[in-house]
Amino acid sequence: MTVSETIASAVPGAGTDTGAGAAPDVADLGSEVLRPHAEQAFADELKALAAADDRPRPARWQLSPWAVATYLLGGTLPDGTVITPKYVGPRRIVEVAVTTLATDRALLLLGVPGTAKTWVSEHLAAAVSGDSTLLVQGTAGTPEEAIRYGWNYAKLLAHGPSRDALVPSPVMRAMSEGLTARVEELTRIPADVQDTLITILSEKTLPVPELGQEVQAVRGFNLIATANDRDRGVNDLSSALRRRFNTVVLPLPATPDAEVDIVARRVDQLGRSLDLPAVPEGVEEIRRVVTVFRELRDGITTDGRTKLKSPSGTLSTAEAISVVTGGLALSAHFGDGVLRPADVAAGILGAVVRDPAADRVVWQEYLETVVRERDGWKDFYRACREVSV
Repeated sequence: MTVSETIASAVPGAGTDTGAGAAPDVADLGSEVLRPHAEQAFADELKALAAADDRPRPARWQLSPWAVATYLLGGTLPDGTVITPKYVGPRRIVEVAVTTLATDRALLLLGVPGTAKTWVSEHLAAAVSGDSTLLVQGTAGTPEEAIRYGWNYAKLLAHGPSRDALVPSPVMRAMSEGLTARVEELTRIPADVQDTLITILSEKTLPVPELGQEVQAVRGFNLIATANDRDRGVNDLSSALRRRFNTVVLPLPATPDAEVDIVARRVDQLGRSLDLPAVPEGVEEIRRVVTVFRELRDGITTDGRTKLKSPSGTLSTAEAISVVTGGLALSAHFGDGVLRPADVAAGILGAVVRDPAADRVVWQEYLETVVRERDGWKDFYRACREVSV
């Protein structure tokens, strides 16, 4: 048995068909699962793509790079199966991201908050490996063990360092099984913990000095990390670590129509799991929310005539989705089931006014100089004015 095989035998599911690569069986739960993993929610699409996919697949990939890109961007298969878009944006960005994962370089998805970095990361892992759950969530308190490995201290004290006492991290499991690991909010992780990834990404090995052994990554292994533009200066990546990544920047939606489409699609998905009213009846309010967010975010009205002050918050697409989802819940439980201005007004106020002093001034000025004078927005103005008092 090789050193890698020795360590792999300590990793649950390594080298088997029922380990981490197999999605948890939630068939019996049905609609009780509030948020299924991507590989569960879109299992039918992934199965149809696999059946129609006759292109070369990298080692241990569930789909070819072409099929992975189709899964994210959407399309229609020869048998008529419709693949819904998971990401609405430039096709080239997705193609570069997928191609990166087919090489020996890790992928860093970079962007401002709300640009679907986590969403894209999850769906890439689901399409490539059939498992999006090998996840390290980055925080200021993420320890080195979360990336490398830990120990079962009861077994460690009783028998000393051994294979049985080893507790593999998601990254170690991905290395042993040739899967895709994910690290969320990489720049939130302390710098010394970040650098744990350097040997993993450059040498494709993870030393276990306590056992005098190492894990060698098998073909198919790669890593997707996400980082927030707003976190620059928190725990910046070292130049050594940054060189191990191919960075892909996810932009904000280019046009209002594109952002409205993204918000409507995502809210519809969330609404179905929460038994909320259908989105189509509230498209006008979605467009208003997106317009408000884009104008305040850009510091100028859509017609280019009026310059605006921007609040301290990001006013991202993700926040617009949250505002609309909350509004749908209000309309379902305390209204007539149709999304109206009064349902989204409080959510918009909460998203815009993060700094009670400065942001409230920005919001009141925008409300009185732009919203009040806009044709067809009188009901929206009154609703916002009511919650702003």
